[in-house]
Amino acid sequence: MLFRRLVNQMKKINNHFSSFSMSSSPTRYINKMKYLNQKEAQSIDEELFNEYKFSLDQLMELAGYSCASAIANAYPKTASSMKILVCCGPGNNGGDGLVCARHLKLFGYKPTIFYPKRTDKRIFVDLVTQCEKMNIPFLDCLPTESKLIDFNFNIIVDAIFGFSFSGQLRAPFGDILEKLKLAKIPIASIDVPSGWNVEHGNPDGLQPEFLISLTAPKLCARYFKGKFHYLGGRFVPDTLAEKYELNLPEYQGIDPFVQLNHESNDKTIN
Repeated sequence: MLFRRLVNQMKKINNHFSSFSMSSSPTRYINKMKYLNQKEAQSIDEELFNEYKFSLDQLMELAGYSCASAIANAYPKTASSMKILVCCGPGNNGGDGLVCARHLKLFGYKPTIFYPKRTDKRIFVDLVTQCEKMNIPFLDCLPTESKLIDFNFNIIVDAIFGFSFSGQLRAPFGDILEKLKLAKIPIASIDVPSGWNVEHGNPDGLQPEFLISLTAPKLCARYFKGKFHYLGGRFVPDTLAEKYELNLPEYQGIDPFVQLNHESNDKTIN
């Protein structure tokens, strides 16, 4: 009798932990995950810097590494995915792209960087130097026609503008985005497809096949209709995630990214 009672108690305990495990699965969390507006995204960044004492180069390294890792996951290294054009903008999104290019090189890919509007800020100068020392080539200009981009590369990494972008495109980026939009090879956008409104998207802009959201997806990600949607970074402290009710999915193993449920884009906007 006592043995049977102990067995029943053990079954209850096992059922309890089993239900806990199911509730913490990535898919369940994805269905509740918060999508950020521009102000929320900026506030989280400010807290990471000011309250949690992350440095810009530290976050950039973590973000860029997660981007390269997710790209390698979506596009395993083959003869048809080796040559990658990494297009970098003048801000932090461009810095993520430079880090991404460096790690793609270390992963065995063949990145080429297009960085048309450089800054003299030390962190970006150092990132450029690191890429140059690893013999990653830099383009002075894009090929004259989009079909030449398709001929020379297998994938485009869009690291031009992130969630801070607003207003009208300034030269030379309007022409650059138009040329990229006409390319037929896959585009992988970092955090926000360049030229998109961070909250409302842009149906006439770039339509990437791949998107990696950093920290948490932005509201515009609900308009993403591509094949691969990832969350990257894996640097958000639990207390910060709880404060903003992010409900982030669980990362698996030691991966710096997690692939999101494609169907969740239209369901889970907070």
